[in-house]
Amino acid sequence: MPVSRSLPEPGHGRFRPAAARLAPGLLTAAAAVTVAFLVHGLVPALPAMTLAVVLGVLAANLPGTAGWTGGRARAGLDFAGKHLMRGGIVLLGLKVSIMDVLDLGWLALILIVAVVAASFGGTYAISRLFRLPPVTSLLVATGFSICGASAIGAVAAVRRIRHAETVLPVALVTLCGTLAIGVLPLIAHPLGLTATVFGAWTGASVHDVGQVVATAQTAGAGALAIAVVVKLTRVLLLAPVAAIAGVHHRSGERALGAANGTTSKMPPVVPLFVLGFVAMVALRSSGWLAPAWLEIGAMLQDVLLGAALFGLGSAVRIRTLLHTGGQALLAALASWLLIAVLGLAAAFLIAG
Repeated sequence: MPVSRSLPEPGHGRFRPAAARLAPGLLTAAAAVTVAFLVHGLVPALPAMTLAVVLGVLAANLPGTAGWTGGRARAGLDFAGKHLMRGGIVLLGLKVSIMDVLDLGWLALILIVAVVAASFGGTYAISRLFRLPPVTSLLVATGFSICGASAIGAVAAVRRIRHAETVLPVALVTLCGTLAIGVLPLIAHPLGLTATVFGAWTGASVHDVGQVVATAQTAGAGALAIAVVVKLTRVLLLAPVAAIAGVHHRSGERALGAANGTTSKMPPVVPLFVLGFVAMVALRSSGWLAPAWLEIGAMLQDVLLGAALFGLGSAVRIRTLLHTGGQALLAALASWLLIAVLGLAAAFLIAG
């Protein structure tokens, strides 16, 4: 009698090889995020997200781990850097309350938007002046002016920029954000800044949310409170900036297709994960979610972004960066100085 064989479920055969291919990198990222949170717990001044990037860079360049991150773990780490980043961006919306933003007042909102616009334009111009490619200049300007690596990931997805091209901008924004943690508190007293002005300055000029918290908390709870609200107002601008980048990219693709006499599938104006970010902002602002759920969302967001940042950091080769990133480093430092000056001017008007 013929032996009957059960047929695999649809997609089952494809799922197992994909899971086996991604598992080494994802497990490595999970272990690194655990270490980052443990170190952050011991030394709260070191943001977990910054530690995740640093661990990724170390893993990519130390002899004992470089082969692993560049070999079997690479597929999973690239997956984390791209797809887990998008999940983290969606959950980032749960930190933004429209009511908190509006409580700043219209003058403060206008000033924050002006700082973001001037920072974006100025950083892009500086990057091009230092002869960085247009794509790199765009991502550096986005990360520096809005919310660090999260903004870089969002705009890269909208513009269909290759994952590999986000590595240098993420490294630069992490480096300068970490620099701010040490430098801003040191010069606050010589500048005669009050806690409120220092908090507003931190929120208006430091890149990543975790870096803002680490910097502002050195001046007390009052500085931290206004820093977080100002920073999250900048984060809220991620959605319109991504939409503008999407519209611009579509128009460019359409014009290129018309010139070549070809047609191609247009990218979405706003990707689903950016719409998810907006939906999470609306959900947070509605007041429907209990604090416990917001805490769970914040923890999951940190885990996803931490894994994504480790994945991006693990693609940074120091030797290559030293050969190709000298101009980029100078551009980043000049941009950091520009944003610090713009943010300080706005902080005096917001909270002085």
